[in-house]
Amino acid sequence: MNIKLIVISKTDQPYLQEGIDIYVKRLRHYTNFEIEVIPALKDQKGASPDEIKEREAALLLKRLEGADRIVLLDEHGKEHTSVGFSQYLQKQMNAGIRTLVFVVGGAFGFAPSVYAAASDKISLSQMTFNHQMVRLFFVEQLYRAFTILRHEPYHNE
Repeated sequence: MNIKLIVISKTDQPYLQEGIDIYVKRLRHYTNFEIEVIPALKDQKGASPDEIKEREAALLLKRLEGADRIVLLDEHGKEHTSVGFSQYLQKQMNAGIRTLVFVVGGAFGFAPSVYAAASDKISLSQMTFNHQMVRLFFVEQLYRAFTILRHEPYHNE
């Protein structure tokens, strides 16, 4: 199974990018993983949050294929423990999904059309995180899930 993380705008904090790079490198041992960055919108001045979400949605939806399973990282999604997330991941692999696509939205979240395209929503916490920090938290949890599935010593219970 291929796993892709699609994000809106680049990670502009070097300390976050460094952490993301560490886990992306580690993930290559377990799966085909890539991060796809949709460039930040230009000329946002005067645009409402809904207009921004719709413009981001158009760019995002163009990057999806019909067979992709779309999972939004969304504050209203289902919360999992790390072990629960590893079990969720195993179910996706057992289902024969070719590409599992996780999506981090922009600062204002997702447009209705993106919610309609998604199969699932996952929340990393009840707390609100900067959308750039979510990238690091997610890739770490993805790495942790694979180590749990392989019974490797990274995760402590």
